Amino acid sequence: MAKYQRDPDALAQLDPEQYRVTQQNGTERPGTGKYLDNHEPGIYVDLVSGEPLFASSDKYESGCGWPSFTKPIEPAYVNELRDTSHGMIRTEVRSTNGDSHLGHVFPDGPADRGGLRYCINSASLRFVHRDEMEAEGYGDYLDQVEELS
Repeated sequence: MAKYQRDPDALAQLDPEQYRVTQQNGTERPGTGKYLDNHEPGIYVDLVSGEPLFASSDKYESGCGWPSFTKPIEPAYVNELRDTSHGMIRTEVRSTNGDSHLGHVFPDGPADRGGLRYCINSASLRFVHRDEMEAEGYGDYLDQVEELS
C-alpha cells in the first residue's frame, strides 16, 4: 500500500480551490463541482496521492449538490474522523496516504446499497476514465467499474 503517498509536486500544482478544500478542510459551493454531473465509467483518485477512492459504479445522484458515493473503492484508503466544526457532529472523510480532506459521510444513503452517502468535493478528486485505468496503473480496479453499453 506504500505506493500511494503525499506528493509535493502534486501539492504544488493544486489550484487555489483545490488547495483550500484538500489542505484547509474547505468545502466547494454546492452544485459547482466538476464531477457532480460526471456519468462516465472510471474511478476517482486522490488529487495529491493518486490513491483510488471511489468507483463510478458506486456514484449516485443524491441531490445534495456534491458528488455522492455509496462506499469507497478501497476502504483502507479512506479515513473517517469525528468532526465537531460548525456546531455539528459529522464524520469527516480524508484520504489515508494523501491526508487530503475529501468531504463527509452521512447515514442517509440508499438503504439497499448500505445506507451511506459519501459526500465528496470534486476539488479533492481526479477522475481516471475506464479507458485510461490500465495505463495509469489502476487495472486492478476495472472489475469495480461498470460496463456501459
